Amino acid sequence: MKIFGGFSLGTVIAVALSWSANHSILWAILHGFCSWFYVIYYFLFK
Repeated sequence: MKIFGGFSLGTVIAVALSWSANHSILWAILHGFCSWFYVIYYFLFK
């Protein structure tokens, strides 16, 4: 997988989904670390 500037595509998607759902920078950072796991969780349970 390609990494652009230290962020993977999964990280960027996770942060965007988290921000749109929670409007919290702390949750966005936490979910960014979880990356694809949060993206999969978001689409399965939200």
